[in-house]
Order: sequence, then C-alpha cells, then structure tokens
Amino acid sequence: MTHSRDRSDALIQDPEAGIERLVEIMARLRDPVTGCPWDIAQDFATIAPYTIEEAYEVADAIERKAWDELRGELGDLLFQSVFHARMAEEAGHFAFADVVRAISDKMVARHPHVFGDESNEKSPEQQVSDWETVKAAERAAKAETGVLDGVAVGLPALLRALKLQNRAARVGFDWPSTTEVLDKIVEEARELVEAHDTLTQDEVEDEMGDLLFVMANLARHLKVDPEAALRRANAKFTRRFRAIEAALAEDGRRPEDSDLAEMDALWNEAKARERA
Repeated sequence: MTHSRDRSDALIQDPEAGIERLVEIMARLRDPVTGCPWDIAQDFATIAPYTIEEAYEVADAIERKAWDELRGELGDLLFQSVFHARMAEEAGHFAFADVVRAISDKMVARHPHVFGDESNEKSPEQQVSDWETVKAAERAAKAETGVLDGVAVGLPALLRALKLQNRAARVGFDWPSTTEVLDKIVEEARELVEAHDTLTQDEVEDEMGDLLFVMANLARHLKVDPEAALRRANAKFTRRFRAIEAALAEDGRRPEDSDLAEMDALWNEAKARERA
C-alpha cells in the first residue's frame, strides 16, 4: 500500500506525466478516506452544470482571442471529462481509457477518407453530408429511428432549436426561403403583442417560445449560429453599458442617478465610438 501511494505521489508531482497525472489527481481527490470532501460529495448531476459552464468559458476565450486564457479554460473542460469518467469508473460503468477509446474509434470510423480507403478529394459540403450519413447509421444502431432522435435535451435551447430544424429540413420539412420565415416572425410577434393582456403567464411563455423558435429558424436560413449571435449581442450590450457607467462616474454619479434620456445619449456616443 505504501509502495502504491509513493508511486501515486511521484506521478502527481511529475509535471511531464501528461494525462495520466490528471487522472491520478482526480482519483486522489475522490478517495473516500483521504480525498477532498467537496469532490467526494459530487455526482453526475451536480457536476453537469460546471461542465456546461466550462464549455462556455472556452467559447468566451475564443471569442475574445484570449489565447493564454484559452489554455487554462481547455484544461478546466478536460478536467470535467476526467471527473465524470472517474465517477463512472467508481460506479462500474466505464473508465477514462474507455472514453478515449470510444472517441478515437468514432473519429476513425467517421473519417474513412483520412483513415480508410475512401478518397479525401471531397468538398467540405460533401464531407458534412457523408458525416451525417454515418451518424444516421449510428443512430439506427441505437434504435433511434425518428428524424429528431438523438438531439440532446440538455443543449442550450437556441442551439437545440437549430439542430431540430436542421434535422427536419433534411427530410424536406422547411420553408423554402427567408421570406416565409420573416412572415412567420411578424405573425408570431403580432399574436404575442395583441394577446399578452388576455393570456395566462404560461400561455405568454408558450407564445414567446414560438417566436424565439422562428427566430432560430431565421438564423439557420441566414447561416448564422443563434447562440454565437446572442453571445455577441450580450458582449456588445455589456461594453456599451459599461461605457455609460464610466461616463457617469466621471461626474461622480451612477446609472441610478441618471435618467433614460441621458443614458440613451451616452449609449449612442459609445455606439458611435465603436463604429468610428
């Protein structure tokens, strides 16, 4: 036991040990006797939100081109995979090595033009089509026969809407152009505005969902990722509102000491500076 612990300590302290070091660190954190109480107390459900958060932090670093931060964020995301795999191993489901093997096998199987006999002289569009064919076969093997089967429920809502619409479009269930989508947006928006005073809150939420779903469809027709577009809008709003705060701070004031007309003017000034 002492020898095993010494070997574990040596691995953990070896900065060149690679992924094996991280796997061992996770095992020690989850050790029921000597591990970290917080890590020991976690399960798949409690860790899942952190996994999603880390993925978004990776996307945020990429959006900001913060490459030094990206290195750390990718590490945080990798740690989430190791965490889940460790819990799965403890429960007897699978180990981290099985995760690595599964994704490696999948990548080889889905790229016969790289690892097999097929020609790699294909357009990116043809490769996407081939990829979807392979994925369809994989879903069939899992008895996922419906067009929409396999679209994860836990995805962010806008992203899932996009994926559901893409799946339906492949079998012809789609508007032929953006004109019909825009007409539907106007229709849904008018219905929501006209009826919101007479609807229950649950019905308002339902109508709002319809409008957002059609907005996602417009993004798809325009070849825009709605999640990325909304993140961009959030970042823009944050920049401009902080500019308002900074301008007011020069006079020793805060937003609550101002009014809408003044803040709107400061917003337009910040907007003009960005476009200059």
